[in-house]
Amino acid sequence: MSAADEPRRVHFQSPEYLVERLDAIADLYDADRTDLLVEAIREYLETTAESERFQELVATKYYDDQLEFETVKRLVGAETAQRLRLLKADLEDEPLDLSAPDADADIYASEPSGADDER
Repeated sequence: MSAADEPRRVHFQSPEYLVERLDAIADLYDADRTDLLVEAIREYLETTAESERFQELVATKYYDDQLEFETVKRLVGAETAQRLRLLKADLEDEPLDLSAPDADADIYASEPSGADDER
């Protein structure tokens, strides 16, 4: 068991009716209240992390330097976090210094310059 998997005691308050319902479900399944709570939290976190709205919020805050990379990894997973890091690096790069094409030029009308004339 890794350190991240070690149980950690958490204390919180909940409306009494929720605890009563949870206890009734635990009795029905012959399960422990804590196991049901941990499973419910796990499912909520997975569902939230997969939602497009949540991922957009994480990305926006990461791009605005409001979230550190390690926090992003915990929120959306290593693969998505790495993709966001690469995109952020691209966004931070200096743009290419290219002039706009002439307004009258039809950029699709001819062969690109340097095209092989020996066909």
